[in-house]
Amino acid sequence: MRHVLWFALGLLLAPAALAADSSPVQVMVLGTFHLDNPGQDLNNIQAVDVLTPQRQAELADVTRSLARFHPTLIAVERVTAAPDYLDPVYAKFDPSQLASSRDERVQIGYRLAHEAGLRTVRGIDEQPAAGEPDYFPFERVQASAKAHGEEPQLQAMLDETGRMVSGFEERQAGSSMSELLVEANNPHTLADASMYYRLLSLDSGEDQPGAELFGYWTMRNAKIFAKLMDVARPGDRVVVIFGAGHKHWLEQFVANTPGYAVVDPVPYLNH
Repeated sequence: MRHVLWFALGLLLAPAALAADSSPVQVMVLGTFHLDNPGQDLNNIQAVDVLTPQRQAELADVTRSLARFHPTLIAVERVTAAPDYLDPVYAKFDPSQLASSRDERVQIGYRLAHEAGLRTVRGIDEQPAAGEPDYFPFERVQASAKAHGEEPQLQAMLDETGRMVSGFEERQAGSSMSELLVEANNPHTLADASMYYRLLSLDSGEDQPGAELFGYWTMRNAKIFAKLMDVARPGDRVVVIFGAGHKHWLEQFVANTPGYAVVDPVPYLNH
């Protein structure tokens, strides 16, 4: 009977012991703006030239600051192949490329991975394949606003975002790259997610393009996070480098997923 009791007690305690031994996946979501000015967003920032000696020195400083987190896994905004999501571009990376590429994946992601001695970078972006839905069907929002006489309200939202972007552009000249990245991760500037929620107010009855856009954008970010879960392991220290518009959503997934913990990048940038 004693052996049976000890066996039963062991079954009860084993999950707790395993949980205690499993360190959380620590995830730092670093929101960025596009340094190479691809012009693919609803509101595009005209970024400073990051290839100047001053900006290169500042980016090296950013890298040293983030390296203090001791990342074990770095993920960037690139679509790659399952199941490992290995970034083939990083496999060919050489530090000499920092003198010619303005891409934030190179300037921040690859630079940091190289500094941390990582042999791989993961590309976990999600884009619709043939037959899949548009993750940002903004044209339908515009059409609905026009049909219901709500174009002024929508334009007011866009104008507000435009002023925020213009202000950020104006502050670039007098700010370091660390300072700009701190601002990019502020939930009231580039990482502001409020417009997605405010679009819901323009929906009318069963005509709900704002809700649909909200859902599809959330879906895209859910798929991005699911890819991260495929490659992250307990105890990993992850830096996810994505456009600042993804930050709110990705951090929500991290914060609400057992075994994962959010790490704020700002204290590392404000060294």
